[in-house]
Amino acid sequence: MEEPVKRIPTLFEWAGGMPAFELLTEKFYQKVLQDPLLEPVFKHMSTEHQRHVAHFIAEVFGGPEMYSTEEGSHFRMIQKHLGKHLTEQHRQRWVALLLETADEISLPDDPEFRSAFVAYIEWGTRIAILNSNAETLEMNPEEPMPKWGWGVPGGPYLG
Repeated sequence: MEEPVKRIPTLFEWAGGMPAFELLTEKFYQKVLQDPLLEPVFKHMSTEHQRHVAHFIAEVFGGPEMYSTEEGSHFRMIQKHLGKHLTEQHRQRWVALLLETADEISLPDDPEFRSAFVAYIEWGTRIAILNSNAETLEMNPEEPMPKWGWGVPGGPYLG
């Protein structure tokens, strides 16, 4: 008898679904607002900002299309970074605090998930720096949301 093929979960599912991403951004932005380097950049963010970021990352990782259908688009998200003049120091601190928060809330720490998670965070924050130092956006407004998968490992180790 043939063994059934195991369905590889999305990164969104493996992380714990929307509650995991909402908790991640809630705890993360608490740290951001107490950080001397990042607080000046984020102190005027709307009360909805952390939820939008949670929904954006969740959608990128294979979750429901809440961000792109209800809260914005990839184009609009990138527009929000224009003229913010983020530095490499801002980026590094943002990444460090996010990864610290991921550990604190027990986001999966298996190598396959963390490889994909960190790869997206590194890619996305580097794109944010480029866009934040631009004054105009040369991008198709219909540009689809990025979609991130497991990468080279191909999925979690399911034994």
